[in-house]
Amino acid sequence: MSSLSYIFQDLAEITPTTLFILIIVVALSAILLAVGSRAKLRTKAVVYGGLCVAVAFVLSYIRLYRWPQGGSITIASPLPIFVYAYIFGPAAGIAAGTAYGLLQLVQDPYILHPFQVFLDYILAFAAWGLAGFFRKNISLGIIFGGVGQIFSSFLSGVIFFASYAPEGMSPIIYSLVVNVTVLGTNILICLLVSLLPQVRRVIQRLKARALAE
Repeated sequence: MSSLSYIFQDLAEITPTTLFILIIVVALSAILLAVGSRAKLRTKAVVYGGLCVAVAFVLSYIRLYRWPQGGSITIASPLPIFVYAYIFGPAAGIAAGTAYGLLQLVQDPYILHPFQVFLDYILAFAAWGLAGFFRKNISLGIIFGGVGQIFSSFLSGVIFFASYAPEGMSPIIYSLVVNVTVLGTNILICLLVSLLPQVRRVIQRLKARALAE
């Protein structure tokens, strides 16, 4: 299998139910965008939020590497949520991150305990919205939101996935190494992509357009 095929093969895992939800989200966002060119900021937030969640979800299935126990390295899949939080603030960003996490739960649930679901599918992705506290510096926002996700997933790993730790290794060290390696790499990719001049210009144009009266 070619490396390119390997990267895109997981797109086939998206279930019909999840695909239907994504299509509805994108269609509604497109309709609102078409009829609401003079919409107020709240409507724009809904439109941009739906599109960013959909793009982030699709990117999450373009994988460079997949950890056997869950988690993967993707092509900057968190970036649309970070950008959304950067534009609309932390409350909107947290809501978008939560919606993204619920989509992941519908698509590929791995449930051991209700609190594990909260840590892995709600809190971890909602943490991306913390980037909205840094609306003048998206790089700091990406770092802050990424650290929030890593911390939530780290707690889940220590509490619920300790049995995966190699013999003789502390579950704390194991969870820290795994989450920093996998999630940290994702955050680093987002940070590097966001620093590209072309991407930075697109982000600033999106922000100006979204916040324009």
